[in-house]
Amino acid sequence: MPRLDLLIAHNLGLSRGQVTRACRAGRVQTPEGEPLRDPGLKIAPSALPRTVLFDDSPVALRVRYHLLQHKPVGVVTALRDDRHRTAYELVRGAPLGRDLRAVGRLDLDTSGLLLWTTEGALLHRLTHPRYAVRRTYQAALTGPWRAPPPDLELDDGHRPEILDLRALAEAEVHPGLHVPEGTGALASITIASGKFHEVRRIFAALGAEVLGLCRVSFGPLELPRDLAAGEHREIDLHALFAGTLHPAPLKPGEEDMFEETVIEGADEAGADD
Repeated sequence: MPRLDLLIAHNLGLSRGQVTRACRAGRVQTPEGEPLRDPGLKIAPSALPRTVLFDDSPVALRVRYHLLQHKPVGVVTALRDDRHRTAYELVRGAPLGRDLRAVGRLDLDTSGLLLWTTEGALLHRLTHPRYAVRRTYQAALTGPWRAPPPDLELDDGHRPEILDLRALAEAEVHPGLHVPEGTGALASITIASGKFHEVRRIFAALGAEVLGLCRVSFGPLELPRDLAAGEHREIDLHALFAGTLHPAPLKPGEEDMFEETVIEGADEAGADD
């Protein structure tokens, strides 16, 4: 079970020694004001998050944290970038913000649903092609698109798995989709993977250019229509994806391709739209 000193250190970014001294000095207390002087106090995971007072300020102790962000246009999905603002800047003030990592990536000009988690194993499962998590996007296009052939192949040889592609009525447009002047068609597309710029490349192959793009769902999660661009809210990914992450067979070479993407693109501004 987690120890009190390690939990406080992890949540506040302090050293274990600092927390030990604070406990013994009576600076760590229950919300009722009872001192917690034993830094080795074990806390059951089922009791978390648990609030304690540290120097009279409430601190919610957690071992993990997940959130759903409405990523706005104009920021990149990265922890740091020399040219653009990052989506991380908008969430790093959240609990355990130092440990948050994005689940997949959306590029500079794509808005919509972006998940963050502190759990590396969960991130891996949500993004690995074996689990084929469905992603739905709304797109503003230059004009109509051709129907995709059964053997549609993109310029890099990738054959996208399009689960749904249909015209989008104006009444269905999510507030997060930017519909610029010159838009000639609206579409909704659901795919079962997240390759580099996949949605844009699909429409390009079908004769239409993407002018605006917004991811509106990821697996069972939908982008709340009342969540403003740049805002985020806490969610429980374990509960939401319970029983749904069943692996599908990998295609030849897919394992190696995924590993290269994780290693080379872990902190860059690439995207899976």
